[in-house]
Amino acid sequence: MSTEIHSEDIKTQQQASGRDQAAAPVVNEQPVKIWKPYQKVLFRIAFVFFVLMSIPMTGEWYKNLVGINWLHLHYRDLYDIARFQPSLVRFQTPAYYLMGYADWLAVLGIGIVGGLVWTAIDRGKTKNYQTLYYWLRVIVRYRAGIGIIGFGFTKLFPVQLPYPSLGLLNTNFGDLTAQKIYWLSIGIVPWYQVFAGVVEVLAGALLFFRKTTLLGAILLFGALGDITFVNFSYDGGVHVYASYFVLFAAFLMIYDVPKLYNLLILERYTVSNNFYPVISQKWLKYTRVTLKVATIWIFLVVLFYIQYINFKYDPYKQPAAKGVKELRGNYNVTTFKINNQEIPYSPLDSVRWSEATFENWSTLTFKVNKPVPLDLSNGGGSPMRDINRTFELTGVAGGQRVFYYQADTVNHVLYLQDKYVAANRRNKGKSAKQEAKGKKSKGDKKDWIPKEALAHIQDEYASIDPVARSTRRERGIPEELKDKRKRNHMILNYSTTDGNHIVLTGVNERKDSIYVVLDKVNRQYALKDSKLQAGKY
Repeated sequence: MSTEIHSEDIKTQQQASGRDQAAAPVVNEQPVKIWKPYQKVLFRIAFVFFVLMSIPMTGEWYKNLVGINWLHLHYRDLYDIARFQPSLVRFQTPAYYLMGYADWLAVLGIGIVGGLVWTAIDRGKTKNYQTLYYWLRVIVRYRAGIGIIGFGFTKLFPVQLPYPSLGLLNTNFGDLTAQKIYWLSIGIVPWYQVFAGVVEVLAGALLFFRKTTLLGAILLFGALGDITFVNFSYDGGVHVYASYFVLFAAFLMIYDVPKLYNLLILERYTVSNNFYPVISQKWLKYTRVTLKVATIWIFLVVLFYIQYINFKYDPYKQPAAKGVKELRGNYNVTTFKINNQEIPYSPLDSVRWSEATFENWSTLTFKVNKPVPLDLSNGGGSPMRDINRTFELTGVAGGQRVFYYQADTVNHVLYLQDKYVAANRRNKGKSAKQEAKGKKSKGDKKDWIPKEALAHIQDEYASIDPVARSTRRERGIPEELKDKRKRNHMILNYSTTDGNHIVLTGVNERKDSIYVVLDKVNRQYALKDSKLQAGKY
């Protein structure tokens, strides 16, 4: 049974015996509960720690917040507001980063120092921190709620772990990293991913209301605890962010642990006397309600809508622009010539293409018997350009080559760029900017695509449905076009009648002339095609 204590329901009574008896000390007109010294010290440390854990610490976060165009939102605008964690420590060598938890230890150190200084200043004057504890729980509730809702919507509309492309389905299992296997094992069951998203969004929504805080915290603890464990097991890369929510959920659950122990373990009659401070000023009441309604509207209603638009027209780890329709599908390479010399098929040949795939979007994938550098990034997240959405190649070893293409459909020419760039690697002490200072290849010249061809190539910003166009995309594409990193280029003419037989002629990344004949094959997969896939192609 649960009861709520409000200060207006409790009145100080005095005995009328000829002398006033000392009334009990009060906090918010309630009898004072005197905390033990160690409880006060722990609370002070916890207060500093969790407040710092709940505050954005990078200028980029505030820059994104100020730069949002609320009339033309992109889902990433709100996602970046919701997704942050402490960022204090910078190490070039990952070994010193303590698996990503160095920032936590730094904040804990500040919390301990701050708590001890606070204790020295207070000198036992304060009897308890009931009111401050309540507001700390409010901060943690809303931080965790907003964060997990932003995280959960990318699963509710399954784009975080997309359904595998044809190129990935054609990849040998042994060529996949453990991280990629985990991602794909979730991606192939999108309805499970939706279920996980429902759990996360529901947990966040419950945290917005104090009466359902415990239920939300339990859901959050269980769901993100599982994700933390799995990411440790498969080197998934988000164990720190997942355990961030586990920590917040545990803190919220601690408040009710004694009551639950008394009720469920000791099986005693339990009354949950929850402390709620009284807000008497009208302007504070209106401010509280306004902020709460605005938070729910923005992160449960607006974010739901723009995430749906993202899922349908511009999935963030998957290219958005449509590929050439007559080229889509799996192909055998039946003829391959380089510099007019035909190379017969051999599984050991390191030059000849063995098979090729044109995706529904603007990607050509082909295999060669030659190792390629391994990309261990997360496959995208914030890029607005399709060439920078690299989920198709991340975590894939072997000879898989992945090229982004722009198509001049009038002259039937494909202008291709390698989606792999060196700065995507987990570098050895070098920053991406340092790696990008290397010499430019000839293909990096701005005019490598003739102006006549550019007139026939669809603009990247306008390549998706108008409803999905946003200020972020409009600004982001020109910004990403400034990227000067070295990429391999190919220019290939294509000819086909019905898409079953394709001839590619032109120059490869080494400036050798190539002649490739592709014949379509209908590959049968054990995995049935899912109807719940992102993008509209």
